[in-house]
Amino acid sequence: MGNLRSVEKAIEYIGFDCRVSNNIHGASKLIIPGVGAFGAAMERLKPIEVEIKAFAASGGPLLGICLGQQLLFDVSEEHGETEGLGLIAGRVRYFPPDMGLKVPHIGWSAIDYKIEGGLAKDGHDGEQVFFVHSLYTDCFETQDVAATADYGLTFAAAVQKENVWGTQFHPEKSSSVGLRILKNFLEC
Repeated sequence: MGNLRSVEKAIEYIGFDCRVSNNIHGASKLIIPGVGAFGAAMERLKPIEVEIKAFAASGGPLLGICLGQQLLFDVSEEHGETEGLGLIAGRVRYFPPDMGLKVPHIGWSAIDYKIEGGLAKDGHDGEQVFFVHSLYTDCFETQDVAATADYGLTFAAAVQKENVWGTQFHPEKSSSVGLRILKNFLEC
């Protein structure tokens, strides 16, 4: 769903091996990066949706990036309602048009961690990460919110539910902070 090469290059840069594939058999970890529309992305995942859910259910580490994080949720309202993977309880919503802010939200914003360890290991509140999104994730279970950001409202900038992690921002484009978050995932 796009952004594959930049994620692959970031992983290689921090010293890990990876491969881009639509076959997850034999994978030790799974990353779902994404740029684009929710419905189209779910259509592309349909052939391996069962395997993705089984991988997550078996405890396999899974990371969704940007649209990939949104796909982890129950449903999105983008272009009508579309069901997601249902791995994180919540809804993907449009930013309200009356906020007076430019949408899409593009640029660097601070995040505040809500957990210790895992995704947040060695992080601190106020770190800047790079966002590009028109919708945000409304996480229904507060314990699943790993970090928040503010853009007219507070939203789940990152989620972590056991072995399922997600970042609404692009860690591969977020300099040393993003590379550390990717490394935390790859070492989990």
